[in-house]
Amino acid sequence: MTHWRRALAASCALLTSGCDARQTPTAPAAAQEYTVYAAGDIAYCDKKPALLSDANDTAKVVETGLAATPHAAVLLLGDNVYQKGTVREFRDCYGPTWGRFKARTHPAPGNHEYYTPGATGYFDYFGSAAGPDQRGYYSVELGAWHVISLNSNLKGAAQEAQLAWLKQDLAASRARCTLAYWHHPLYSSGWHGSFAVMRPAWALLHQAGAELVLSGHDHTYERFLAQDADGKLDNERGIHQFVVGTGGAYYTPFKLPIENSKVRDNSRFGVLKLVLREDRYAFEFIEASYDGFPNGNPPDRGEGKCH
Repeated sequence: MTHWRRALAASCALLTSGCDARQTPTAPAAAQEYTVYAAGDIAYCDKKPALLSDANDTAKVVETGLAATPHAAVLLLGDNVYQKGTVREFRDCYGPTWGRFKARTHPAPGNHEYYTPGATGYFDYFGSAAGPDQRGYYSVELGAWHVISLNSNLKGAAQEAQLAWLKQDLAASRARCTLAYWHHPLYSSGWHGSFAVMRPAWALLHQAGAELVLSGHDHTYERFLAQDADGKLDNERGIHQFVVGTGGAYYTPFKLPIENSKVRDNSRFGVLKLVLREDRYAFEFIEASYDGFPNGNPPDRGEGKCH
């Protein structure tokens, strides 16, 4: 943990506005290894019923993993159901697929959730799991890791409040390793591209020594080298970002690769598996279906150390 986080930890404990979004830890304190399965851009039922959709194929990957792993959870990276995130869509399209492990899910909202005003369908469906006061941001402890879900749809005063909360939340954390996730990627070579709105959050995470950021929005898989908030390579303190918009909706194309993009794939649906250990992590993209074009390479995998 960085020195400024230690210095502010005690004072944050007295700020209920800064620490009240922390959920009860979902793993025993002694559990030093925790597995998470993550993806965004998931349930799309306009052309197929839910149980015949590609989201059901990715759900089977997650379901198999959860059954084999006592300490495991699911992270949603936004646009969890299409087209407008209504109560009906969550019930009839998301529910039969990824809704099967709702009790072990930690969501983040995407822009499609907000096509229903206030993202009420999303907040009604996930309830307290989506964070307090329908703000869409919160943190949890998973094994030895501090895990933060942010809302990349916020603007103005709401976004400033989220940043203030994030600074306090990071200061209060005593974990060595930190993972954050939200919908709109700060860096992406995909069709939608990069979203500067989350640069201030990235800067706070980078200053605090965070390891990983996960996002969706582009319906691709992309892994980046460690970077700071200005897109500069930082092998000592940088954050590794994964774009995992491969939950089953549909494919979208890449544009020209941007700097520090290491791996790109938009040929398969699948889920990112992360094994979070006390001072390191392992990652593996697990494919649910593979079209063989345009990328015939094996799914991405590797490992890294915490700062």
